[in-house]
Amino acid sequence: MKLSEIFKNINIVDANFKIDENKEIKKIAFHTDDVVEDAIFVAIKGYITDGHKYIKKAKKLGAEIAVVENFVDVDINQIKVQNSRIALADMATNFYKDPSKEVRVIGITATNGKTTTAFMVDSILKEDKRNTAIIGTVLTRYADVKIPSVLTTPESLILQSYIRDMLDKNITDVTMEVSSSAQELFRDKNIDFDIVTFNNLGREHIDQHGSFEKYFHYKSRLIRYAKSDAIAILNADDEMIYSLKDKTKARVLSFSLENENADFGISNLDLSTGKGKYIFNINRDVELKDFTIKKSSIYVELGSVGYSSVMNSVVAIIVALCLKIEKNVIKDALKNFKGVERRFELIFDEDFKILDDHFANEKNIDATMETLKMMKYNNLNILYAIRGNRGVEVNREITERLVKWIKILRPKNLSATLSKDTVKQKDKVTEDELNIFKSILKENNIECKIYDTLEEAVNNSIDLSKNGDVLLLAGCQGMDKGAKFAKEKLLNENKVKDIKGFSNRIDNRIC
Repeated sequence: MKLSEIFKNINIVDANFKIDENKEIKKIAFHTDDVVEDAIFVAIKGYITDGHKYIKKAKKLGAEIAVVENFVDVDINQIKVQNSRIALADMATNFYKDPSKEVRVIGITATNGKTTTAFMVDSILKEDKRNTAIIGTVLTRYADVKIPSVLTTPESLILQSYIRDMLDKNITDVTMEVSSSAQELFRDKNIDFDIVTFNNLGREHIDQHGSFEKYFHYKSRLIRYAKSDAIAILNADDEMIYSLKDKTKARVLSFSLENENADFGISNLDLSTGKGKYIFNINRDVELKDFTIKKSSIYVELGSVGYSSVMNSVVAIIVALCLKIEKNVIKDALKNFKGVERRFELIFDEDFKILDDHFANEKNIDATMETLKMMKYNNLNILYAIRGNRGVEVNREITERLVKWIKILRPKNLSATLSKDTVKQKDKVTEDELNIFKSILKENNIECKIYDTLEEAVNNSIDLSKNGDVLLLAGCQGMDKGAKFAKEKLLNENKVKDIKGFSNRIDNRIC
């Protein structure tokens, strides 16, 4: 593409050479691994390193031009911009010819549940025989492409390239998780969202953004910047989220799990088996641009477990209704949807149940434990993988919330693990993190056996689980391989009656 097209509508502050607008550029790169001859290298300032340090290397690899925020002492043509991340997003949009305008894009943001909501929406769209794509925390998937994710929302250049390829492969509907980081760092800039949702708000990622106010500021950009012909779906039970109704040009629809004042709600919730059953209520006629969603009710049976699945499914149903998808299609898709790995995932359901949950933060813990409170079982056993290298405060908050629920649910056995056999250095539990966990349990007179390795912890927890019990495998990175160890233990002891579902759910994991 010619330079003049790549830099269309981009504010160039300065340049150290005379720009030839007809110069042909083969590629744009922000990482030296992607640089080729006649490429533009965009130097981005990141949290860990600064792309300006790699301009010399990019030059040696064949980069023709460097886009910079500050000129550097390297013999290469340099174009100076005010913000290289914004420039990268705009250049990528131009280079890939703004592909998101030609597909339907659904953007989902929340503190918890983005992944499950996105997968639920994608399942409904697939059930409706649409050509779909999903972009999120677990993976990017479309047509014959499956790429494990590094970021929840990819860098703008990668994102635009994905959507261009999706368009070339006849994808019609893209469901995308949009993180607060993506919005702060302009990764989602220029994406033409048709439906946006803000499901819930918690206090995770505050350290990353500096304050809760800044976290909400960036999180809410998805709604505040929505176009006038978009639909914004807001949680009316959260005052901060619902306040965005007056700060967006989009058509706002609301949902509530607590009252009937919103456009959509639920009633008659039953979580006794762990799998939600409820009535989804359209509380009034909802007028949209081309049609009306009529006041009515839908009986919903979920194939996935957990109270959080109920909350996420409500958003997925509203999205589907806005896309004029038939109610029976929605019901069938949600009943067949078995959940996302490690999101209150039912991985074993025979003599006793094993649930696998990433237990990432207080809000996530509340949703998990609230479900267990509503379930019927004999005894509860909990194995928790302590969060490693996340700091004392994060571990204090999680442990205090765990203690609160232990007092309510009264598990028969509580165990914890340092997961030394499975985590890498970046996720190892520090001495201070272990000490805060121990001290809070001691203050509350709660006994807990702590294992060094995940495998031993899982094996012993299974030995403690009897008929009619529930075993909860809880924790983030440390527990990622917990289900694998559980499967091996149960198979070796011939405790699995139906190998199919259990085996496939574990063997096909991304993590």
